[in-house]
Amino acid sequence: MPKDPHGQPPGEPTAPGGQWYPPEWPDRIRALADGSLTPVAPKRAATVMLLRDGAGGGGPAVHMLRRRASMAFAGGAYAYPGGGVDPRDEDHRIGWAGPALATWAARMGTDTASAQAIICGAVRETFEEAGVLLAGESSDTVVGDTTGDDWEADRRALVARELSFADFLDRRGLLLRSDLLGAWARWITPEFEPRRYDTWFFVAALPAGQRTRNASTEADRTVWIRPSEAAAGYDGGELLMMPPTISTLRSLEPYGSAAEALAAAAGQDLAPVLARATLEDGEVVLSWPGHDEFTKRVRQGGTS
Repeated sequence: MPKDPHGQPPGEPTAPGGQWYPPEWPDRIRALADGSLTPVAPKRAATVMLLRDGAGGGGPAVHMLRRRASMAFAGGAYAYPGGGVDPRDEDHRIGWAGPALATWAARMGTDTASAQAIICGAVRETFEEAGVLLAGESSDTVVGDTTGDDWEADRRALVARELSFADFLDRRGLLLRSDLLGAWARWITPEFEPRRYDTWFFVAALPAGQRTRNASTEADRTVWIRPSEAAAGYDGGELLMMPPTISTLRSLEPYGSAAEALAAAAGQDLAPVLARATLEDGEVVLSWPGHDEFTKRVRQGGTS
């Protein structure tokens, strides 16, 4: 992967490698510790690691987008298609294929309404931001090319929330193919952040006949890249990423195909990962339990 000179916004240090680390974090962490900062409740979100197999082996590639540097949250960072959960997806009847909602709820540790909303969010956001739709007319079919004008009109209506996902599926006679998804991880934005998300990460294979495109107004670039190559770019400080992104990338490296990764999803730990911030001898210590590589110590008036 060539060096990306635009991957790091000005004034935002990264440590280690290409870890996204805004300069205002230490002050916010101290404010949280002294009680002057009240955490905001995290919003539910979902994101999909879309995989495709390449020629010649070497494992699958993952679809990633680069957030515009002007974005208030993680500007310039590489991420996966995803976004917030639409509350309408919680109580509307959805055309559904694959494991029953009760099975999904047990896997995710949620109630069935929450499981439906989160999975709908994952599928809808993948369509909105990458133009890929994990749905079909039956439980064993998937739609083909979604690049036509009629598809684009529906996609824009979904983005604008003028059209609910349930109505979109009903109008087109489609079932959401939940069996094409595998729940992979769950990360919650640290308590000191002004914008917080409880994000579920899913894995899926690019359906035959469909192709990705940069359909997001939040991204200025999209790439297909093998997880090991993206991780190397991060380690070299060339690609900017948040801890959940690089962590999930590393976890994909052992799998030789998209099908292998999807099959492995059932064994992934879905315990939520939440950063901890403590004060130790005048230093702010930021850590993500179980992910020691992201531990960061910040001295008063500087970083380390």
